[in-house]
Amino acid sequence: MGKFIIIGERIHCISPAIREAMDNRDPEPILARAREQLVQGATYLDVNIGPAAKDGEARMEWAVKLLQENFDNVPLSLDTANKAAIEAGIRVYNRAKGKPIINSADAGDRRSYIDLAAAGDAIIIALCSRIGIPADNEERMAYCQDMLEHGMSLGMEPEDMWFDPLCLVIKGMQEKQLETLDFIRQLRDIGLNSVCGISNVSNGMPKETRPVIDATEIAMAIYAGLTAAILNPSNQRMMETVKSADIIMNNVLYADSFLQM
Repeated sequence: MGKFIIIGERIHCISPAIREAMDNRDPEPILARAREQLVQGATYLDVNIGPAAKDGEARMEWAVKLLQENFDNVPLSLDTANKAAIEAGIRVYNRAKGKPIINSADAGDRRSYIDLAAAGDAIIIALCSRIGIPADNEERMAYCQDMLEHGMSLGMEPEDMWFDPLCLVIKGMQEKQLETLDFIRQLRDIGLNSVCGISNVSNGMPKETRPVIDATEIAMAIYAGLTAAILNPSNQRMMETVKSADIIMNNVLYADSFLQM
């Protein structure tokens, strides 16, 4: 797939400023957060409107139009538990810079999100889980194969299904870290794309430690074959690591100014 794909995670309704901006249809906080992530190297912007049970369709339409009209049709990841809102976002989405991503399906209650992706010609992030955390990589692969077969039966191309092995927090699950990396390698070896929420790994750690762990995790995951990550582009150490990994993996031509590119 070439250059590593960064999905900026910071337009999220869990942020009070973003939630208030969405509630009031105030563009400035959202545009500022988007601009910052794009300058720092985001490829996609994740637009998380939460459950949005009351006005999800209008909210997602507004956010998609706002971001794409102001940032030259930037590609977006549509993130909500409201399926009608995802459909609404896809209806107004401009594909000039790439397909939308739907975030996300799983092998359980959210399996039907694969149907949404197939109907809307979108990329789907597919969590290799049914309920909770898989016991091992054999279980992960069973869920992966189930979702892959379902998507392909609906006419999806395998490259439009990005599988998430679930990055697990080190505090309490340290022994599971190499298993996750091995699963990323397995996906690479059978030609499938993978994506992770990298910051999950360092949850609960001291603030000064998190960037170190996250940067190390992403370097190891990229070497294992990770295609994309949902992350905070404001994490300078992480972004420098991604750019360096792209050079070492021969995804990007080296230049002395590579950290500024």
